Amino acid sequence: MELKRVVVTGLGALTPIGNTKDEYWDGLVNGKSGAAPITYYDTEKFKTKFACEVKNFNATDFLDRKEARKMDKFAQYAMVASDEAIADAKLNLDEVNKLRVGVIWGAGIGGLETFQQEVLNYAGGDGTPRFNPFFIPKMIADIAPANISIKHGFMGPNYTTVSACASSANAIFDALNMIRLGHCDVIVTGGSEAAVTIAGMGGFNAMHALSTRNESPESASRPFDGTRDGFVLGEGAGALILEEYEHAKARGAKIYAEVAGGGLSSDAHHMTAPHPEGIGVVEVMKNCLENAGLNPEDVDHINTHGTSTPLGDVAELKAISKVFGSHAKNININSTKSMTGHLLGAAGAIEAISSILAIEHGIVPPTINHTTVDENIDPELNLTLNKAQKRNVKVAMSNTFGFGGHNACVLFKKI
Repeated sequence: MELKRVVVTGLGALTPIGNTKDEYWDGLVNGKSGAAPITYYDTEKFKTKFACEVKNFNATDFLDRKEARKMDKFAQYAMVASDEAIADAKLNLDEVNKLRVGVIWGAGIGGLETFQQEVLNYAGGDGTPRFNPFFIPKMIADIAPANISIKHGFMGPNYTTVSACASSANAIFDALNMIRLGHCDVIVTGGSEAAVTIAGMGGFNAMHALSTRNESPESASRPFDGTRDGFVLGEGAGALILEEYEHAKARGAKIYAEVAGGGLSSDAHHMTAPHPEGIGVVEVMKNCLENAGLNPEDVDHINTHGTSTPLGDVAELKAISKVFGSHAKNININSTKSMTGHLLGAAGAIEAISSILAIEHGIVPPTINHTTVDENIDPELNLTLNKAQKRNVKVAMSNTFGFGGHNACVLFKKI
């Protein structure tokens, strides 16, 4: 059968550097850091005292108070970003066939704050199990797409992909395939995460995964820099409306880009560490290019996973050099995590949005906070350091990798 073409017709973002798609893009282009001291709890005894929090967010500005109380923050974020994307796509919800509209969402953790609070409440009590009746529905990772579909009446496929930090890129690829195969006309996809909590920060600190640059939070996320010491935890959501090309054209929708293809692979190596030679990463980028029917030399821009960890950054750049060969030096490579921090399961969604907007605007956002050369990184690679660069981006790739060796890659092209 002939696969259907799939395009992006709507975008929504709620991030540490902007609470809408346009604010997010402005923050990216201007090299804005979202890192600051944590405001959610007392950090005195924590190794890391900062994160990339969403700022100036009040759920009841967007949601009914009773409904907001039934949702963990990660689900609230999902609702806000998806509503923006649906509005941006100008979908007529009275005319669209809701049986053929699905919601495929990504979350690596889900309702961690809800889980944490309920357990702490029980531990601080007399042993009587007085749990909130909304404890489980608020916590489970699949509740975000469920809430989106319930609000809008979307009756197509509805589920959450969980592959750690690759979750929302995985969701985008699943959504692509669902439309390609003719099962849906439209899918709301993306991801959300809200893990800046006592449990989240404490757990990642215990793994020695987080930067401890407490004296300078805004410069702590420094992918590819020789002095990087770990990632900065972020939170938020990104949403994309994926639509079958003829369906979008028939209703006169604005088209941001075509979703050309995607790829998945596994490192099959370690619970948390990447393969030092990036073997799984090589395979996922090869798979993505093959799936899209494109050649390495077609790619103009790569938004890397680039978390600012000593091992991961080097392994990914080695893999890029292997896949793209001499063309690698012609690609604008960046890591927007230098600004947003690492949104875990939502990372793939907001980085896909950055890649799409780079195509639309002809600008590649920078990798900020770079001051020191890493001798293990090829100096000929263009890492788009410290300042955005103008570039006619026809094809953009977005890489996302997760604990457990999960690798996902999505590829967008100008239409």
